Amino acid sequence: MGEPARRVRIIGIGSGHPDQLTREAVEALGSVDYVIAVAKSDDDPLLGIRRALCDRYAVPLVVVPDPERDRSAGSISSAALVPGPANVAGGTDEHTADPTRDIRRSRYEGAVRDWHQARVDAFEQVLVERPGDVGFLVWGDPAFYDSTIRIVESLARRVPLECDVLPGISSPQLLAARHRMVLHQVGQPILVTTGRRLAEAVAAGHDNIVVMLDGSLTCLDLDLPDWRIWWGANLGAADEQLVAGPLVEVADELRRRRDAVKDASGWVLDTYLLRRV
Repeated sequence: MGEPARRVRIIGIGSGHPDQLTREAVEALGSVDYVIAVAKSDDDPLLGIRRALCDRYAVPLVVVPDPERDRSAGSISSAALVPGPANVAGGTDEHTADPTRDIRRSRYEGAVRDWHQARVDAFEQVLVERPGDVGFLVWGDPAFYDSTIRIVESLARRVPLECDVLPGISSPQLLAARHRMVLHQVGQPILVTTGRRLAEAVAAGHDNIVVMLDGSLTCLDLDLPDWRIWWGANLGAADEQLVAGPLVEVADELRRRRDAVKDASGWVLDTYLLRRV
């Protein structure tokens, strides 16, 4: 008979504050023998939040240094991602060939794959050395711009695993709640994308966009005179900041608030809604 399957629980933790964990998530965290987490630096503040949760629920934490990622391969500017020139109908041709853009995107995707593979290698070593059921604590919700599910799927091809996923409160949910709003207009769609691809989304004609993983407020680099923004940083944390208004009017305030959050906490995770008005 083969090796029995290990149980892996992927647990969404919202903002990381204990009040943001669902009862289901708390029960899942208490059921594992240990949690695996990566350390991005010696003083990784997000690792500190995961450690505090593990201490609160008396679960051992196994820390793995995060493998190096080739970020030069992922340097894609907003301009490089804008689709081709307007076509005769007045829209944009999203499929216009742009060799430079395509090469950069291919390099970025390759760098991310290599980084994920290195994480798989590191996590497999932990599983080989330590028996028992395992938890991974995922910021926000595992469904949004997180690699943990994919990594565990790769692990399961090497080690017998049974996996379940516990949803968390996502940053778009918190953003909408803090601003007391609905993220879309009546009966209209919404696009969720990253700062890296925001220019592409605007050029493609989207006019109601939730932006995640934007490390540099890309929206302020674009010409968006007729747009409003609803922005939040470190949502759910003690140093949470909110700004709303016409983008051109609140740009300076956005920069100040974002810098203040980073200075206070050493980290900043922001999410925002952009809407053409």
